Amino acid sequence: MPSSRLAVVAIGGNSLIADERHQGLTDQLAAVRQTAEGIAAIVAEGWRMVVTHGNGPQVGQILLCSELAAGAVPPVPIAFAVAQTEGAIGLMVQQALGNALRQRGLDRPVATVITQVVVDPDDPSFQRPTKPVGPFLDRARAESYRAELGWEVAEDSGRGWRRVVPSPHPLEIVEMPAIRALSQAGTVVVASGGGGIPVARQPNGDLTPVDAVIDKDRAAALLAVSLRADLFVISTAVDRVALNYQRPDQVDLDWLTVEEAHRHLDAGQFPPGSMGPKVEAAASYALRTGRSAVIASPAGLPRVLTGETGTWVVPTVGVRVRRATVGVGEWRR
Repeated sequence: MPSSRLAVVAIGGNSLIADERHQGLTDQLAAVRQTAEGIAAIVAEGWRMVVTHGNGPQVGQILLCSELAAGAVPPVPIAFAVAQTEGAIGLMVQQALGNALRQRGLDRPVATVITQVVVDPDDPSFQRPTKPVGPFLDRARAESYRAELGWEVAEDSGRGWRRVVPSPHPLEIVEMPAIRALSQAGTVVVASGGGGIPVARQPNGDLTPVDAVIDKDRAAALLAVSLRADLFVISTAVDRVALNYQRPDQVDLDWLTVEEAHRHLDAGQFPPGSMGPKVEAAASYALRTGRSAVIASPAGLPRVLTGETGTWVVPTVGVRVRRATVGVGEWRR
């Protein structure tokens, strides 16, 4: 019988690309294999698993190639670029995770669900794009793309300049019944990749694509809440959330309450195109479920169950993660 305990793990798109020198398919496959080992370690402890992933760098690369080749081939709409990355990255995760599970002697099927997510076409983000996609650029190149291709560009957390696109809030995961059924049957599911394909629901019930990129972490929180997951893990390129990031007075955080997370978000500690959505998503899950979420690096995933790694976002003051002898999902107040 499949375990009753369910974990949702969100893999960051940037955690699949180590740096600007390692953006090729071979490099991404190596990064996915490392992340898959950590996820397999959680499954090996008896957990059911749903995995979602980011796509910011990858979808930006598709859009850049499309725009540079506009004179030769029809352009790729953003929603269809998201669909392409959902399939391609889903394949990488599905294969790497299937191999990692098999090497551990675990006979668990892995399946990718191409996922549509309903958004509001009147979401304010369409007037104020904030979601970074594509590679990091220096300011001069970013400004040239703004002038030549009509991009919106912005500086991303001191790491360089990137294109920014609308990022509406996710409202409904269309394929939720299929995801739930597969998970309950014991399948490891890869779903809602890149935040899912943005769609709008028409008055007659039809779904139509919307050109945007849904933030993966917000969609992952909706996924975790809708599935009533016992554990929500956000994997990103850094080991812990930090205050005063990349400043001399940087402080890495072991844990945050929901109240503290909101206070630091309001103070601008976590940028909206970077760590902000991750903290917001973790806090949303903790507030809505009463359980705790963790933000950790791919390398730290095997130690998540012991509470020894990452930044834990807890519902209220006094909640602490208990160690592996008790197990995640049981908390001390």
